[in-house]
Amino acid sequence: MTSPATTDSVDLASGAAFGRADWEAGAAAVLRKAGRLATDAPDADVWAKLTRTTLDGIGITPLGTPDLLDGLATSGRPDRAGDWDVRAHFADPDAAASAADVKTDLDNGVNSLWLQLGAGGLDPADLATVLAGVLLDVAPVVLEASDPLAAAEAFAGLARGTVLADGASLGGDPLGALVAGRDSDVDAVVAALAATATELGCGALVVDGTAVHDLGASDVQELGWSLAVGAAYLRALVAAGYDVATAAGLIEFRYAATDEQFPTIAKLRAARRLWDRLLELSGVDAGGRRQRQHVVTSRPMMSKYDPWVNMLRTCVASFSAGVGGADSVTVLPFDAHLGLPDAFSRRIARNTSALLIHESHLAKVADPAGGAYAVEKLTDDVAKAAWAELGAIEAAGGAAAAVADGSLLGRIDAVVVEREAQIARRKRPLTGLSEFPNLHEQLPERKAYAPGARTVRPYGHAFEALRDEPAAGKIFLATMGTVAAHTARATFASNLFAAGGIDVVNPGRLDDVAAVVAAYTGPDGGQPVVCLTGSDKAYAEWGADLATALREAGAQWVVLAGKPVDGVVTDDTCAMGLDALDFLNRTREKLA
Repeated sequence: MTSPATTDSVDLASGAAFGRADWEAGAAAVLRKAGRLATDAPDADVWAKLTRTTLDGIGITPLGTPDLLDGLATSGRPDRAGDWDVRAHFADPDAAASAADVKTDLDNGVNSLWLQLGAGGLDPADLATVLAGVLLDVAPVVLEASDPLAAAEAFAGLARGTVLADGASLGGDPLGALVAGRDSDVDAVVAALAATATELGCGALVVDGTAVHDLGASDVQELGWSLAVGAAYLRALVAAGYDVATAAGLIEFRYAATDEQFPTIAKLRAARRLWDRLLELSGVDAGGRRQRQHVVTSRPMMSKYDPWVNMLRTCVASFSAGVGGADSVTVLPFDAHLGLPDAFSRRIARNTSALLIHESHLAKVADPAGGAYAVEKLTDDVAKAAWAELGAIEAAGGAAAAVADGSLLGRIDAVVVEREAQIARRKRPLTGLSEFPNLHEQLPERKAYAPGARTVRPYGHAFEALRDEPAAGKIFLATMGTVAAHTARATFASNLFAAGGIDVVNPGRLDDVAAVVAAYTGPDGGQPVVCLTGSDKAYAEWGADLATALREAGAQWVVLAGKPVDGVVTDDTCAMGLDALDFLNRTREKLA
């Protein structure tokens, strides 16, 4: 992502200098060989070909160059000193079980506790049981509650007389409650929580960007929402008698980290820059403009199927959170999409941060991404777009009004439509779900969440729905020719069908029409849907005859793996770039 401080780089062996034109020529040669760039196209076209565009319409350059920093502001850099706080989440309504989890986590590397209270979590009345033996002056406790006032009072009953650890918070987010569909008297809740927090010496509010992230919001929308909510809380606190600097100190921000490494790093950097600017405009001195960030690995990115892949997702996400400068990081257990996590998944979650901090030494570097041209440019682009999103929310009358009039959720829904279209076409692959699925896996069983758990819109929900109801039958693969000749397309087709909950019969090497028909009419054949899988040469030589022979043998629906072939009459085709969900639903109908 970075390049040297000069336009040219130097080959250390030969001493030759290489510039931008050399890179363009090399990249163009690779793209032309892959058929992605026309032979007569300028080499400079590689920039457009290799630039990836986010859901916010922001381009991510394939190569960072010094000119990207021309005229850019580079504020928002991490200001965390040392290791990040490892924060674990607790939502098991069984107070004894949660108490045991709390003790185990604190004894094994967790620094702070994030407690889900009320709907979807623990009864606030059980706080004494859950926190028995916890040193509240050492381990920060952050609440998240469906009834924040009741939760705050229950916690205050335990905490009064104790100097609470830095980072403790009552965690109220009444505007986030509006997003979740719960009514809330925002100003009254904010004032009451601030009064209790002032008495206890802890934070009062959490601006929870994950409230919209979990519904499908983009990075820019999450940032814009968080700024609008932060501004609303500042206004409410000032109205309750607090100066702006004191009010800002009562607020923590919570963001989601996804497995898209560079956008996550840029988002966290942009968040600090934007909050600093908002407080500057509110008259707060530079020393009081720090944003406290709690970053949690994304819930929507987690997959229900092949859940062990979630360990990889959360590792990349927590790496990004650490590099991005998060003060506290919560790695959600890999089985979070299945239900309440077990002891093993909780251990893996906390050890992810332990590895990154103590083995990778990630926290030893103040700003690992600092000076990386592409990251600095992406940060600037995200910050500008998020400031515009804040403007759109404020133009609607503020955060509450933007929820009430549907404008915010309307913009989020538009992003969801685009994301789901990319997922359907597998341009945004989901490993273990839309790509490389394990059709015959046995999912681990987990205890269900308590009623009222937050609503999450998983990115892979459409593919998960297909897997939830396996297809009625299998598909016969007409494997044409040698293993070497048919394996590529047979593997492609098998993985595609498996993503839709469809199993296949693969008879292996079949050298001619007669051999394929014999296998099809044998004991393992006879399926209503068949898929031709072979080389272009085989399709041209005997694909048409094979399709006809299979129909005569009883096949009702013939699919060709690859692009349509002249002269080979089939009912459907499957190739890279197709709408996989649409194709799979069509195919499943033929198996019903």
